[in-house]
Amino acid sequence: MDACEEFRPEHVPLGYLISIRAYGTWLHGRAGSVDRFHNRYGAPKLPANKKRLEYNQRLLAQRPVKFGIPARKAVEEAIKETCRIRKWTLWAFNIRTNHVHVVVTADCKPKRVATAFKANGTRKMRETDCWRSKRSPWVIGESKKWLWTDKDMAEAIAYVLYEQGEPLPE
Repeated sequence: MDACEEFRPEHVPLGYLISIRAYGTWLHGRAGSVDRFHNRYGAPKLPANKKRLEYNQRLLAQRPVKFGIPARKAVEEAIKETCRIRKWTLWAFNIRTNHVHVVVTADCKPKRVATAFKANGTRKMRETDCWRSKRSPWVIGESKKWLWTDKDMAEAIAYVLYEQGEPLPE
């Protein structure tokens, strides 16, 4: 087998849909959450469970994080800067009060992309005095969807840009 046969472009995604939640804003016990036992594609989401929600609220190490206008602007700057420096293609993003969605093409795995967005978003929020805690404003983990086709990319971009609710004040 020669080198051309070893490289198969159908095994390289066109991009990723990265979704990152703010700390404490989507706890197990709320209707529609996912846990390690209900985390397969197509698996039903969890029903609401008041006791589980209250339990998870008691476990929080800090108050739930909500991003105001300055924090959202800082995270936006960080995402754009990260993509520019690393030469990733930024297709779409939407920074909400409790989560961030990004569609990006990168030359690495999506975990590395999400980690860079979180680290640089936190750094930029600290630089602009939007985040003073020593703790992270982000949950541990993130959602990473691999986008294999033009249709996948178009649907992810539309989801990020047009299916997140009303635009937030700037």
